[in-house]
Amino acid sequence: MYTGSGIIKIFAGSTGKPFAKKMCAYLGTQLGDAETIRFSEGNIFVRVNESIRDKDVYIVQPIGRQPNDEFVELLFWIDAFKRASANSVTAIIPYFSYAKGDKKDEPRVSIRARVCADCIEVAGVDRIITMDLHAPQVQGFFKKPVDHLYAKELLCEYIRRQGIVNEDLVVVSPDAGSAKRAREYATELNCPVAIGDKMRFGHDENAKVLEIIGDVKDKNCLVIDDFSISGGTLVDVSYALADKGAKKIYAALSHNVLSEEGIKKVEESPIEFLVSTDTLECPAASFSKKIRFISAAPMFAQAVKIIHDRAPMSTMFEQRVSKRLLDMSFAEQQTLI
Repeated sequence: MYTGSGIIKIFAGSTGKPFAKKMCAYLGTQLGDAETIRFSEGNIFVRVNESIRDKDVYIVQPIGRQPNDEFVELLFWIDAFKRASANSVTAIIPYFSYAKGDKKDEPRVSIRARVCADCIEVAGVDRIITMDLHAPQVQGFFKKPVDHLYAKELLCEYIRRQGIVNEDLVVVSPDAGSAKRAREYATELNCPVAIGDKMRFGHDENAKVLEIIGDVKDKNCLVIDDFSISGGTLVDVSYALADKGAKKIYAALSHNVLSEEGIKKVEESPIEFLVSTDTLECPAASFSKKIRFISAAPMFAQAVKIIHDRAPMSTMFEQRVSKRLLDMSFAEQQTLI
């Protein structure tokens, strides 16, 4: 049973160190001493180099760039902490790639997110913290508590601070599947919505945008999505909007999973800038003039503090706390762009 309220220890897997260090700075604590070793044949070995007996452990491991290795490594970390007598183990998964596999939408396929949830629980996790799952219902695959955070407030505040929220702004969903998310952003920004009519062929990451539904002529358009890998849909939508007479086009992603080729597409597109959180490292973006980041680490750190204090997660969204989190994120952003 999860008990909490012990001493907090933050650790990072091989892909979570930059994000975890930002969390530690917010919490005023040191990153735990641990290491991941990869042998020549690909075998992964993890080791905790300090005592964690009776401590509340949080392991930060985004799962996105190399999801298979990153996921297995996370399982090993959870197991190592439990065997080292941690009081509790919370998996912080800022981005969870396998959340896309939430259903059996064709014959004889695996529901990958459910398999991952089962594996994480068998490894011994007590709690999960994540953000903007591609399919929010994946929370229901876990029997353990899941704290699901949202990037909307961070990204909307960034857009406001760029001075582009006015009567000419339209929020654009790249497809019907993202329309609910776009509507939430539009409500927050008090503006209308347009939707891209997209067709995907098989499991190709690139999809063709056929039409834009909604009035975008002489409007500034903000394309909203939870993630992009190839950049294909995002860029297709931008060209379709330009063809429809949009004035300026911006984009916001919860998670930047763009490949180097995807970043190049964005650079060559009509998109003025693309902003996302820093849930995944994106080294190739350092050469981009259009891609910007806002840190979600203070939000995750605040979630850890709330759990540790046994307070309701809703306190994070109180105006006073929310403003402080936004200010911290924007202070961190200065080092990211």
